[in-house]
Amino acid sequence: MKKAFFLSLFVSLAILASAQQAPEGLFLNSKAPEFKGTDQNGKTVRLKDLRKEGKVVLVFYRGQWCPSCNKYLSLLNDSLQAIAGKGATVVAITPETTENVGKTVEKTKAGFSILSDEGLKIMKAYDVEFEVPGNTLERYRNSGINIAENNGANGNFLPIPATYVIDKEGNVVYRFFNADYKKRPSIDEILVALSKK
Repeated sequence: MKKAFFLSLFVSLAILASAQQAPEGLFLNSKAPEFKGTDQNGKTVRLKDLRKEGKVVLVFYRGQWCPSCNKYLSLLNDSLQAIAGKGATVVAITPETTENVGKTVEKTKAGFSILSDEGLKIMKAYDVEFEVPGNTLERYRNSGINIAENNGANGNFLPIPATYVIDKEGNVVYRFFNADYKKRPSIDEILVALSKK
């Protein structure tokens, strides 16, 4: 009887622990953690410096191998003038290596800063990182995609493809957080968020 009770308790705690590990991202009106990194042009990018200029559109993406990511980054690039017209800056964060960021830029023509998140520090601070399950890794490998190879030291971790708008005071004023990597916010949604005071 005691063994059954403890086994049941252990299983319940294990389920609870795994459920609690799912990323939730930042919520509206929370403070955006500060970060700094080096972009594809060798420029040091700091959130606090960007906020002095205006709002920041912060985008997390999976990698140069992801067609949905490339399509969305291309769309953002095509809309840079409209976003800049609202006084905002776009920054993208990825777990992929600097070399693969270069491939992303080639594919998307991105004219905004993209940061390779060394050690997943930014992704962890924004609570968007997760380890890709083994069965999903196997499916990717069967399709010719090796996430660990793409990410280097960051291994088999990816971000939920979240988008945030951060105001000059460092508050999250817009949040798009969806585990379905095919779903992204429209440029119109972002522009509406940038128009609000």
